This record gives sequence, structure tokens and C-alpha cells, in this order.
Amino acid sequence: MDILKELEWRGILYQQTDEEGLRNVLHTEKIALYCGVDPTGDSMHIGHLLPFLTLRRFQNAGHTPIVLVGGATGLIGDPSGKKEERQLQTIEQVQYNVSRLKAQLESIFAFEGENRAKMVNNYDWLGTMDVVTFLRDFGKYVGVNYMLAKDTIASRLDSGISFTEFTYTILQALDFNHLYEHYNCKLQIGGSDQWGNITTGLEVIRKHQEEGAKAFGLTIPLVTKADGTKFGKTESGAIWLDPEKTTPYEFYQFWINTADADVVKYLKFFTFLTQEDIESLAAAVETEPHLRKAQKALAEEMTRLIHGEVALAQAQKITQALFSGDVKELTASEIEQGFKDVPSIEVSKAEDVQLIELLVETKLSPSKRQAREDISNGAVYVNGERQTDLSYSLTEEDKVGGKFTILRRGKKKYFLVRYN
Repeated sequence: MDILKELEWRGILYQQTDEEGLRNVLHTEKIALYCGVDPTGDSMHIGHLLPFLTLRRFQNAGHTPIVLVGGATGLIGDPSGKKEERQLQTIEQVQYNVSRLKAQLESIFAFEGENRAKMVNNYDWLGTMDVVTFLRDFGKYVGVNYMLAKDTIASRLDSGISFTEFTYTILQALDFNHLYEHYNCKLQIGGSDQWGNITTGLEVIRKHQEEGAKAFGLTIPLVTKADGTKFGKTESGAIWLDPEKTTPYEFYQFWINTADADVVKYLKFFTFLTQEDIESLAAAVETEPHLRKAQKALAEEMTRLIHGEVALAQAQKITQALFSGDVKELTASEIEQGFKDVPSIEVSKAEDVQLIELLVETKLSPSKRQAREDISNGAVYVNGERQTDLSYSLTEEDKVGGKFTILRRGKKKYFLVRYN
């Protein structure tokens, strides 16, 4: 299966500037192609993934990916999808963000081998360009009427758009032109909201390069959920690639909780599993959905890709411990991940804490009488072990890593005791 047919089967293709021309080029040569991200924050989230995973599919097919981090365009801000002006960031903050995003992107691409990925920062060529050069050599080739016809700009005319953000599409066009000129880059990939920026790049290449210069653009669809809610968002916010913002366990849980109606689509979009494997998992969704084989495969593939094998094993260990209630084997760092959103209380390490008092203080039991009854009935667990001693006080052995004790009442009502 050639790369474009594979993308079609996966449902990834949305728009192409010249489908026949691109197909012919891909059949006759190995090309360089690029996708970019602006460092407007210090971490990407899973909404950024699909274009880069698509770029990686081209690498797997023998083409050379160029990963662009916009150290310059990040100082300006893409008006795409925005209803108002972005808050400008300092150069220092943007460059810090660049370093963080580069580290995250390195987990997706192969930077060794014959068609190894290249990573570039557009600050290297845009940051030193003077305004006269920008206006004479590039601004002259992009008409105002042409730019006003772009959806990203037209949608902002009523609410207002600064000249700064108005020129963003030209800056991104300069990226494509630069990569075409210096890396023989013939294709740009982006989300559907990048269509206007991509086609502006093609316009600049057509007017600025030699006659007959040929480049292409391709966009991917917006990722949606079957129930109409926004992909990549949870009650606690976005699902980040940074493990400090979204732990590997939380990342794993996001994918494993995918609805049956979405899981096959996400397997096609986000994983590198073969068509045969995905069709087998799709059949399992229909015939034995209770086993959640597709969701487990999706969670495993994505967590391994972004966080590595060790983090995947840890996320699976936490998941199994919480499912079975057997949490006594968890380490302090695993408890920190798995119980991040569990209600908690801080107590002094030096305090002699009675279990009955703690059950009332944490509201696991509404009263001392009920706490005694819960303990007597075997409904109370300390670090996964049933505790039936009414006079029990927590000991040093109950403090995992000297930091935590996990209390549980019944099957699923957890509370975390933190020691300061």
C-alpha cells in the first residue's frame, strides 16, 4: 500500500492542493516534507499529535521529515482559530518553550538512518531578517485581497486583527519557501486550520522560485468524538505530553477510556498498527466489547510512543492495582500518579493518627460510630489490606516512602493521606 492510499484508508486525508501531482512525485522519488508547531506553550497536547504522526508515516515510507519548531512565528501568534489577539510572549519564554517541545518531538521521529528526521527552528532565518527585506522580497508577492480571502483573516475582520497577526501567514509562507530552497522540501502537512497558511506558502514559492517550481500541501481532518464533545479534553483539562502536566498513568487512562464508537478511528489515526491488526481489533469491538482489547492496544501504543516502555509498565501496574484494590505494592511515585485526583489530607509525620479519627476527618465515615461499624464489618482498608482492629493507629510501616497512606472504604471510595 503506498503512503497516500494508507492515509486514505486511515481517514487522515482532508485536503490536497494537487492530488495527482503529489501522487506522481511520491511514486518517482523520495521527498523531504515538513510540519511545524509554534511554541506558544511549554508543552504540546494530544491535539498536536496527528499532523506529526502523519509526518512520521511518510518517514516510515522512506521520505525525509523536517520537524519545524517556530521560535520566530511563536513570537507573533497564528490567528487561526482565535477570536482575539494573542498575548505576546518574551523571546526568553519562547526559546524555553522551543527546547521543551523539541524534547517531546524527539520521541516521535527517528533521527538516525538514511532518511533521518531533521529538526529546525524558523528563528534561525526569520529572526535575523530586517523589515525592508521582508517587505521588498516577500510582502510584494502577496496581495492584500488574496490575504483577506483567507478564512483565518476574514473571520477576524469584525472583531479586529493587528498588522502583526495579519502578516503571520506570510511568515509561515517564508518557512515553506526557505525549506524548499535549502532542503528541497516539496510538501507541507498541517491541520485543517492551516490550509490558508499552506496555500500562501505555495503562492510565495511559485512567485519567488524558478519557473515551474512545484510544491504541495496536504491537510488532515479535525479529530472529533462520536458524542460531539471535544477530543483531547477531560474534566481536569487538556491531555499534555509533558509528564509533569499529565502523568503517564493519566495519559494511559485517557486512551483506555475511549468509547467503542471512537476507538477504531483513533487506532487508525494515532497508532502504527497494521491494517490487519486494526481490523482484528475492530472485530473484537463488535464481538467482545467487554474485553476492551482495542482500547488496551490504543493505550499501550500511545503511552509507549510518548513516554516509553518503563512508563507504560508503570501505568499498567497502577491501573491493575486500582482495579484489584491491591495497592500495597505501589511505590510512592506510583501513588503520586495514580491518586493525583483522589481527595487527600495532610498530616504531620510525627502525629500518632488513630484510624477511627482519620476516617471521620476524611469523611470516609460520617461519624465515629459509623467508623467503628465500618472497621468491624471489614469495609476499611489501609494500603489495600483490610483492617478490623478498632484501636488501630497508623504506623511508620503504613507510610509508603514516608509520604503516603491509602485509605479505602468499600470497593472504590479512596482517600489519600499525605505526610508533611
